[in-house]
Amino acid sequence: MTQAQTTMNLLSHRIHQMQESATIKMSKMSRELKAQGKDIIDLSLGEPDFDTPPHIKEAAKTAIDQGYTHYTPVSGYPELRKAISQKFKRDNNLDYTIDQIVVSTGAKQSIANVVLSLINPGDEVLLPAPYWVSYAAVANLAEGKCVEIPTTIESNFKVTPAMLEKHISPNTKLIIFSSPCNPTGSVYSREELEALAGVIKKHPSLMVLCDEIYEYINFTGQRHTSLAECSEVKEQVITVNGFSKGFAMTGWRLGYIGAPLWVAKACDKMQGQFTSGTCSIAQKAGEAALLSSLEPTYKMAEEFRKRRDLVYGLLKDIPGLKVNLPDGAFYFFFDVSHYFGKSFNGKTVQTPEDISLFLLSEGNVGLVSGEAFGDKYCLRMSYATSEEKLTEACQRIQATLSKLQ
Repeated sequence: MTQAQTTMNLLSHRIHQMQESATIKMSKMSRELKAQGKDIIDLSLGEPDFDTPPHIKEAAKTAIDQGYTHYTPVSGYPELRKAISQKFKRDNNLDYTIDQIVVSTGAKQSIANVVLSLINPGDEVLLPAPYWVSYAAVANLAEGKCVEIPTTIESNFKVTPAMLEKHISPNTKLIIFSSPCNPTGSVYSREELEALAGVIKKHPSLMVLCDEIYEYINFTGQRHTSLAECSEVKEQVITVNGFSKGFAMTGWRLGYIGAPLWVAKACDKMQGQFTSGTCSIAQKAGEAALLSSLEPTYKMAEEFRKRRDLVYGLLKDIPGLKVNLPDGAFYFFFDVSHYFGKSFNGKTVQTPEDISLFLLSEGNVGLVSGEAFGDKYCLRMSYATSEEKLTEACQRIQATLSKLQ
């Protein structure tokens, strides 16, 4: 047995079974090719290309000068949680006390806290598919059983009340979904959420984790609706949000939940053993972000809308692709199944993963396979970059796919 085999045997079963994040994997591959001198356009990561607004950065600098450099309460500074409480009331008409709010090191940790606090081995976690890759990874880490609810591009990747009811069993403990959605950009309307709430309220032991990190990137012209606004299910809903997308604060690592008090207390306990309170300086920056004008956020959202319209016009003209118009976030999730079974230089593509690798190697464009998101037909494309790069990327995609015969 080699040294490498020996050390691999020392690793836990959970780390062997955990899948590497597909988005991070593709981004890593793209970076490696760039380092080799290749002109790669990487559209794999969901990261705004905008810089954090100046007033938020200034608040962080001031916090350093004022001595905010010590441990914080596990759930976050009371001042930040008060600002989040005000935000929930202002933007979502939701009443959460600061004791019902837990601030974490990114919304990803918020999600992990919730899942690890709720899920026992064998509990079922419903995932409307496509879903963000980390939902399944965290549920599996908690030894839950993931149950996918498949959707299609023809329905804008949304689940109906009948589909939800069909998949609920006596073992179902949690539903996790996002609106606006990563990876599809779909946005559930108030009427659609109220209809789903009608099903959820019939199962009082069923909890719902609603990921609203893309709340401000919404092109419907309607105010964002939170499932927790449906009063009959509010005590079953945990609302997750953060600062990465709406405020271009990805590197600051700042997320939060609003939840029933018993869930918030459990997450505080869980977080206290993992990371304790998140970065003090980031928290003061987050406080400034929520209490200041949202004009920079709205300007960024408008830029994303322009890019969405540009990319939609380019993608829908590529032969064989099925493309819908997403209502939010900054992704396209388009169907490439037309190309399954086609070949180039003796190599046949059969899956979205095959096509994503083909586009990377032959077209120098980094996209993520839909398989990582619970979909067997699509690729995810982030349009959080310049119009120039997006135009060039779509041209490369069309030219590269045309090679498949």
